[in-house]
Amino acid sequence: MNEAVAKGRALDVAELPTVVFSHRSLMWWGTLGVMAIESTVFALSIMAYFYLRSHQETWPLSALPPDLRWGTLNTVVMLASFVPAHRAKRAAEKLDLRGVRRWLVVSTLFGIAFTVIRGFEFATLNVRWDSSAYGSVVWLLLGLHTTHIVTDLLDTAVLTVLFFTGPLDGKRYVDVSENSFYWYFVVVAWLPIYFVIYWGARAS
Repeated sequence: MNEAVAKGRALDVAELPTVVFSHRSLMWWGTLGVMAIESTVFALSIMAYFYLRSHQETWPLSALPPDLRWGTLNTVVMLASFVPAHRAKRAAEKLDLRGVRRWLVVSTLFGIAFTVIRGFEFATLNVRWDSSAYGSVVWLLLGLHTTHIVTDLLDTAVLTVLFFTGPLDGKRYVDVSENSFYWYFVVVAWLPIYFVIYWGARAS
């Protein structure tokens, strides 16, 4: 009888939390897996850039290096975006509705700013995507990262709408936490891409 009671207690999950964050969440592991795959894609693209560069006497090919202004401005804005992303993550993990709403709105505004500035970046690369191998690989790098920015912006905008319109459950807070976690990756991934695109063409 005591053994049966012990087994019953062992199977009782009523006291377990219904919402978990970080490595205790399956969503966290899924996001980590996506980041691992996308990091490999970025790494292969950067390797392609330097492979093409190593087979040319002059680089960039028949083009001026990209304008530093917009790429550098976007880098500064991206680094600043760590603050609202981190605040949104912390608010979500505290189940703080007002805090989540506030920082999701700020994060969405940052995402819109990145997207607008990215448009100026494309316009000042000083090369078309189909003009040369250099143009193709530069547009590939910038295009890949832009896809991540737009994807996360849409995700953030949808979450913002959901948190203002409801109904909400604990899983939505997990979504916010993992969305911010993914944004960390988007920002960090941009740093080597920035140096490759904007300074790789200027290195002797």
